[in-house]
Amino acid sequence: MLPDSPVNDDQLSFFNIVDQLDTSHPLIALGNTLDWSSLEASLSQYYSAKGRAAKPIRLMSGLLMIKQLYSLSDESVVDQWKMNPYFQVFCGEVSFQTQVPCHATELVKFRNRIGSEGVREIFSLSVKLHGKLAEERTVLVDTTVQEKAITYPTDSKLAIRIINRLNKLSKLHGIQQRRTYVKEVRSLRLACRHFRHVKRRRKANKALKRLRTIAGVLLRECQRKLPIDVLTAQEANFALYERVLSQQPKDRNKVYSLHDPAVYCVGKGKDHKAYEYGRKASVVATKESQVIVGVVSHDEHDHDSKTLKAALTEAHTHRETSIRLAVVDRGYRGAKNKVDCEVLLPGPPLKRDNAYQRQKKRILCRKRSAIEPIIGHLKHDHRLLRSWLKGAEGDRINLLMAGCAWNLRKWMIAFFLFEKPNGGEQTLLAIACCQPLGTPLIVVWVLS
Repeated sequence: MLPDSPVNDDQLSFFNIVDQLDTSHPLIALGNTLDWSSLEASLSQYYSAKGRAAKPIRLMSGLLMIKQLYSLSDESVVDQWKMNPYFQVFCGEVSFQTQVPCHATELVKFRNRIGSEGVREIFSLSVKLHGKLAEERTVLVDTTVQEKAITYPTDSKLAIRIINRLNKLSKLHGIQQRRTYVKEVRSLRLACRHFRHVKRRRKANKALKRLRTIAGVLLRECQRKLPIDVLTAQEANFALYERVLSQQPKDRNKVYSLHDPAVYCVGKGKDHKAYEYGRKASVVATKESQVIVGVVSHDEHDHDSKTLKAALTEAHTHRETSIRLAVVDRGYRGAKNKVDCEVLLPGPPLKRDNAYQRQKKRILCRKRSAIEPIIGHLKHDHRLLRSWLKGAEGDRINLLMAGCAWNLRKWMIAFFLFEKPNGGEQTLLAIACCQPLGTPLIVVWVLS
């Protein structure tokens, strides 16, 4: 059962909270500008007409936007919603609430309910918020890595994690083990420290071999003594354990995490971080207004040239104008024959180009670097630096909400600097530099 948002109620409270706040605040203006009715219509398909009344769609989707916009956790956004009246008005409240809107776990259930397809509707709403600015024919495309919230993977860590899981499973089902190896595992863990040191390498390799032996012993004991129904339920986990214990350092498609086996290793050639463990993500932004019009999380570790088609296809779903030119870096070599639009890569000038064409391509390739700070803001301001949501679906949701938060922040900064005078209309055509709210800005504007 889906109730209406309090803002749609005909019986307004006598103590209207909006009358006591600054209506020129960017968050209130953003809440009044967003098309909540279309969002509620598109997300209502995920609710049933029967059963207990759910939380309003505007409340839950607004909490997700605020969480990503201000880089908060599920627990923090719920607590701060209770203390911040501007958050409450943005989510559709008409009177000040002294209780938390929901439990933090209800945000998890809401994300699971709508999935990545529902979150894509929220992202599409943020793209349409910019109107014609999101319809530019030239876009900038680049890839980054959305790291997963996992510990640095080593074979010894995975073996110890398997041992702990098997001991816990045996204790849960009352299996009498011959030995748990808890004390020995504690000493072997210390022996695996500093395994890269020349004098410690032999001892660490010997400890790793013993950890794998212990894990194999406990795994076979569980397979012998556990009931049939438990074995059937744990069949996938046991197969994963056997795969982890048999993998070697030079193997391909290794398992780096037990709770997310699909995570893969990406080496982008960075000096400060040689390898990153997560999933590759593509970001598509317009050239002048720098509005993010498409984001894609790639489940497979593909070359950048193979990711361009999926990124442009996703961008076309959120806009009406087709993309004419995609400006990319040299990592997209070979992508020109895989997409329908024109692809521009940095390189030596062609002999058939005149001076004007060469200068135009040079300027476009220089502007391509504008997507690098966009990715930096997504990582450090909007929770793209590390994904705490589970699985590939969680990575897609986190990436979409990060792109949505970027688009919302750009609109709020535009409203913060130039409010509409006397109810007149104005349009932002170009932004040269964008920083968080409350900091000095260097902006180039053309108003109409």
